[in-house]
Amino acid sequence: MTITAAADGSALGNPGPAGWAWYIDEDTWRAGGWPHGTNNMGELKAVLDLLEATAVDSDQHLHILCDSQYVINSITKWMPGWKRKGWRKKDGRPVMNVELLKDIDRALAGRSVEFEWVKGHAGHAMNEAADKRANAAATAFSKKQDPQVGPGYRGSAAPSAGARSADAPAAVSAAASPSAPPAEADLFSLFDQPAAPSCSTAVEDTVLVADAPGTSDFEQVITREQALLSDALRADAPSAAELLHPAFTEIGASGRTYDREETLAALAPLEGVRAEEFIADELAPGAILLRYVTTGPDGTVHRSSVWVKERGRWLLRHHQGTPEGSRTR
Repeated sequence: MTITAAADGSALGNPGPAGWAWYIDEDTWRAGGWPHGTNNMGELKAVLDLLEATAVDSDQHLHILCDSQYVINSITKWMPGWKRKGWRKKDGRPVMNVELLKDIDRALAGRSVEFEWVKGHAGHAMNEAADKRANAAATAFSKKQDPQVGPGYRGSAAPSAGARSADAPAAVSAAASPSAPPAEADLFSLFDQPAAPSCSTAVEDTVLVADAPGTSDFEQVITREQALLSDALRADAPSAAELLHPAFTEIGASGRTYDREETLAALAPLEGVRAEEFIADELAPGAILLRYVTTGPDGTVHRSSVWVKERGRWLLRHHQGTPEGSRTR
């Protein structure tokens, strides 16, 4: 017999109030979250909790529907290599969300598990049900309320409404030890503000957070990219310009190239856009390629950015966004 379930995560602001959920049917689902976390944390926690909840039927095949390629690739492709290297990537840097991944690795032992990628926000009934519950949990935490946790899985204990997973508080609120990898949520504390800061303060805070001791080049670049997606910077072009290289260019979906001035002139706050699945690769010393996906009202866009380091500071040199299917920019 096969158990088929959808797993999904959500973060308001990414990072921000975060939720996770898995869904089998209306009588079998569970959700939870944290006051502050990332979308990737939610995606991984949903899979972990599903594995733990269904452990009472560990002899059955588990078919997990997931819209996060980051999660699927992390578990099915990259995790064996990370384990061989002591949970470090090929460049020697620590793996992000490592505690969640270690727990997933242990929960997979002896199980027959299959992952299937499904496109998010595309009308897939089970995916939409999981997404709805994960988003509701994140929304509840944003309002300082207990989320609806659901009935759970038969034979497994359901958490109380205010329960927190053991991994989340450490990743969100505890300071990382010198030997531990930096917590992903801490990298984006720029966004953990009660109100949007002034534009000049936003840039200063971005640099302070990104350049904190022990922060890797990859983490600095991701922090800056996230800042450029935030309303605080996009509402004021001169502020955003401080993170753009003087020779910055962007290629639109039509194939047209925009220069720095044209891009800044068209800059505006984003509505309902979520960024996830960040993958960073070093092209050469002082040059990093960053790839990620955004989803929003206009659909899914696959994005790539090239960041270069000049005079000790990372600046965005080039960006390109390619909408999925026939959608245009």
